[in-house]
Amino acid sequence: MSELLISQNERVLTLTLNRPQARNALNNALLEQIAQALEVAQQDETLGAVVITGNERFFAAGADLKEMASRDMPATLNDPRPQLWARIERFNKPLLAAVNGYALGAGCELAMLSDIVLAGDNARFGLPEITLGIMPGAGGTQRLIRSVGKALAYKMVLTGEAITAEQAQQAGLVADVHPCALTLEYAQNLAARIAQHAPLALQAAKTALRQAHELSLTHGLQQERQLFTLLAATEDRQEGINAFLEKRPAAFKGR
Repeated sequence: MSELLISQNERVLTLTLNRPQARNALNNALLEQIAQALEVAQQDETLGAVVITGNERFFAAGADLKEMASRDMPATLNDPRPQLWARIERFNKPLLAAVNGYALGAGCELAMLSDIVLAGDNARFGLPEITLGIMPGAGGTQRLIRSVGKALAYKMVLTGEAITAEQAQQAGLVADVHPCALTLEYAQNLAARIAQHAPLALQAAKTALRQAHELSLTHGLQQERQLFTLLAATEDRQEGINAFLEKRPAAFKGR
């Protein structure tokens, strides 16, 4: 049985984590499959956006502790996981997470690595590593504090306690909350709407938004303007303007 199910509907690709016996724990093999699927999707011009999801009870309950327990410090230093996470992060098309049930540890980090998180009303987000004598190691501390702010990030990381979907939405971690049975449908519909837009403009906008976390406002504004200027040379920019003026749907081609 494949641990990552892949399906496509028009311009939206859906990746479904499929390790129910392990609560969708993210071992290295599954992270490799996710990275490979995204790298293929990035080169596929028929795809405009990707949704990643789990099942109704578990988005992903964390890293695979059995795999982690077998690694001492030298093995941890040589662990391929940082490179796998970096490959996932390099995906330059819109990436949405449809989260039902528990998104804990590495599962929460995977959700935070996505561009937009939609949650079911039964979703729970947490970084419980501290209860195991460790700490988040795949961006959890850095991305969480940028998403929810100092107070809640410190509380979540230092207690290991999870928050509800509603709390996550109020804190800015989650965009929308839906009935859990409809989470994936809503995410796919949102991804389809996003995928209708000009591919190069989507990539540029995603780049600017992500760099806003790392650059000063001055440098971020400069980067934004540079990307805006580069888009002026694209065919899709002219098509978008013409379509608006002519009151017709735009036919974007990614050029």
